[in-house]
Amino acid sequence: MTVTSQPKMNLTSRLVQGILSIKPLADFAKSRARQMMIRRAEVMGVPWRENVQQLSDRRWTEEFAQIHNPDLQYPDYYTTSFHAYPEGNLSWKAAWEVESAARSVHAKIWAEVGINGDTMLRQSYHQALQEYVTTTPNTILDLGCGVGMSSIALQEVYPLAELTGIDLSPYFLAVAQYRAKQQQHPIKWIHGAAESTGSATQSFDLVSGCLVFHELPTSAAQAIITEAHRVLRPGGYLSIMDMNPQSPVFQKMPPYILTLLKSTEPYLDQYFSLDMEQTFIAAGFTTPRISITTPRHRIIIAQAQ
Repeated sequence: MTVTSQPKMNLTSRLVQGILSIKPLADFAKSRARQMMIRRAEVMGVPWRENVQQLSDRRWTEEFAQIHNPDLQYPDYYTTSFHAYPEGNLSWKAAWEVESAARSVHAKIWAEVGINGDTMLRQSYHQALQEYVTTTPNTILDLGCGVGMSSIALQEVYPLAELTGIDLSPYFLAVAQYRAKQQQHPIKWIHGAAESTGSATQSFDLVSGCLVFHELPTSAAQAIITEAHRVLRPGGYLSIMDMNPQSPVFQKMPPYILTLLKSTEPYLDQYFSLDMEQTFIAAGFTTPRISITTPRHRIIIAQAQ
């Protein structure tokens, strides 16, 4: 199934934006969203607090020092609050909770699979990716790799590929490096911006962005897609898996729930209104194939020309 139309901000979205522009209300919404997520996760069987305790008990000095680039200038869009964390992704607390949060958020994609929803989501992405990318990539760049969940999953699909993960959070990358070592995956990690990777021109066969573009303002998303084209070899693939703006789940979301969601995702409206097809084409890609992979998500794949 191919999707090309883009939704406009409706009355409900404008009302939600108005509510979130009032700081006390926004802070209350973020707090409520966080409490709901933790409670739901533990009811479903995700040991949120136990997982966080195990990670927080470790000494992270060595991993952080190995991965941290002290000269990196963070883009303004990244230093805002994400996911109800005042420091956004630039904190240990956010890094220690990512895995539990992913399992919780994705548990209701398919009612029958519960907390295995995150695993199935990634499997659906890789299945669509392998159907479209007919040649096995030797070099892969994972954009906004976070704590390495997407990178490790890609490495398991392409075990012989040289895989690089890049992210702006050194806290996330420290956890990613730790997890990769646990599972004996020789992934390279870069503390940097996806719109300015520092990688050589035409050095990758596949660039992947998994669940990252909904966290970007329009200008950053466009810059990252342009950078992906630069680092891809001719005929290489850019693949993005993320929320599907046309999903009935989002189109029919009750205003209260929508308010909670947007309180934790500051750039969601910009993502929902971005014309991905035209953005890909403007960056030098072929017309992308946009396919529905879950009731909430889509995959966008195109080749560099």
